[in-house]
Amino acid sequence: MEDILARIIKLRQARGWSEYQLAVKSALPQSTISSWYRKNLVPSVQSLEKICAAFDISLSQLFAGEGEAVELTESQRLLLERWAALDHDQRQAVLKLMETMAGDKS
Repeated sequence: MEDILARIIKLRQARGWSEYQLAVKSALPQSTISSWYRKNLVPSVQSLEKICAAFDISLSQLFAGEGEAVELTESQRLLLERWAALDHDQRQAVLKLMETMAGDKS
């Protein structure tokens, strides 16, 4: 399993968030998040739940390794249900929109 702090950094950077933005979105003090890294501490379960809520992922997704089964959040389940109802062209349009929103120029 990947180090939990490294995983949080990876998720934060993938969204282009600063440590401060993560603090705001998770309703945790930035000093708390900074101290995890300075002191190499493992966040409490309550803090991890807030971090997961900010990222809109489940705890199982936070801890899952590559290829492991995970539990989806309600919004992720809804997204997949709606995705399944789209035809090929609609899916391509949604992907293009998502790339634009994420700033991905590929």
